[in-house]
Amino acid sequence: MKTFTLVVGAVYGLLSVILGAFGAHALKKVLSVEKLTSFETGVRYQMYSALFLLIVGYILKFETPAEKWISILMIAGTFIFSFSIYLLAFNGVNGLNFKFLGPITPLGGLMMIISWAMLIFYFLRTKI
Repeated sequence: MKTFTLVVGAVYGLLSVILGAFGAHALKKVLSVEKLTSFETGVRYQMYSALFLLIVGYILKFETPAEKWISILMIAGTFIFSFSIYLLAFNGVNGLNFKFLGPITPLGGLMMIISWAMLIFYFLRTKI
């Protein structure tokens, strides 16, 4: 789980740089300012999560289920949150319809929040 967390953190970081550059250059002509801002929010939170996962990957020993869930919730929550935002940014472009993802995005955010809260409890319990 440790290696998986570190690899996903690195992949999320890599993708956020690629998608951020793509958004800053190629999408300006395709998306409205509002949708581009939304896309950039997904990129920003994906990078925050990448850094979170890299740090957690080095700090945690992944010996308990709680330690594993800190990582799992952040990985899944980031995927749901950021990638649904990316798709929602393209809603209406060339007839694409991703509106059904609107209610899913907050679930990803909630998973990320729970992961942060679990990390706080981990720190309080282990007194690092």
